[in-house]
Amino acid sequence: MNNYVDVIGIDVSKLTIDAQIHVRAVHRVFSNTPKGYRALLSWVETYLEEQVYFFCFENTGHYSTNLSVYLSENDIDYVEESPLAIKRSAGIVRGKTDKLDSAMIARYAWLYKEELVLSSPKEQDIQELGRLLSFRDQLVRDRTGKMSSLKEILNLLSSPSTDDCCRIIKKTIHYLTKQIVALEDHIKKLMEKEESLQRNYELLNTLKGVGLILSCQILYHTGNFKRFDNWRQFSSYCGVAPFEHSSGTSIHRKNRIHHIGDRKMKTLLTLASVSAIQYDRELNQYYKKKVAEGKPKMVALNNVRNKIISRAFAVVRRGTPYVELQRFVA
Repeated sequence: MNNYVDVIGIDVSKLTIDAQIHVRAVHRVFSNTPKGYRALLSWVETYLEEQVYFFCFENTGHYSTNLSVYLSENDIDYVEESPLAIKRSAGIVRGKTDKLDSAMIARYAWLYKEELVLSSPKEQDIQELGRLLSFRDQLVRDRTGKMSSLKEILNLLSSPSTDDCCRIIKKTIHYLTKQIVALEDHIKKLMEKEESLQRNYELLNTLKGVGLILSCQILYHTGNFKRFDNWRQFSSYCGVAPFEHSSGTSIHRKNRIHHIGDRKMKTLLTLASVSAIQYDRELNQYYKKKVAEGKPKMVALNNVRNKIISRAFAVVRRGTPYVELQRFVA
């Protein structure tokens, strides 16, 4: 990316986008709509006509998706970068405004343009899958909150008002459960529309401990296994890959996982590992072996999490379902 003469940093919010042309040092605000995107391109062309440039903005989920799709459809180069990477590269910053943020993003893109890789939007089916999973998580959180409220109310003394509250909450829980089930059916139908998604989904479900939600989350975060080159990269993304910590001759700590990672994926992998240890004889023996070697149980469990990730990539790369080794079968 050495042939670019300028970069436009964009701070994306719900309603507006702040744009900063780095070399020209000019700033302007546009609406976060297709009309605003067209005005943005016209404004940039007045300063950078017939010059090579690219856009850079933070990955802000749904707020930045429309912008990335619009730029891609118009064959305009852009980089969608991690907000944490941009923030940590800024050094000491005093004050925070959308204008300052857009300038910071533009500066980051200009300094690291030789290392950045151009982005492309997720496929439409992957985007739809992400929206459905996100909405399902919201419904599950709502149901969990209602179940906690019901538990608290049941501890109170019985009274007409308490009984009425319990009935209302139970109906709400029942309704949310029905909606969650309906949403999961919709997710399955979405998979069936895309052959590669359905095939990889079925392969992932041959793994012990891996069910509908974890399979879908893996497919979404890996972009149907197109985003990461190998399972170790995805393990690092999830925050379950151990890293060395040493300095000189005096500091030599045990390898530990980094706190930066996708918390949702880490939680789902933990639940899958606990289930796999119970029903997969190979993983059960592997876990017990690690514990017998003196490793803490959570370290051994993390090893199982990495085993599940490596198996997931293996079955998809081979295109064959996972089969438990015969020596572990009774």
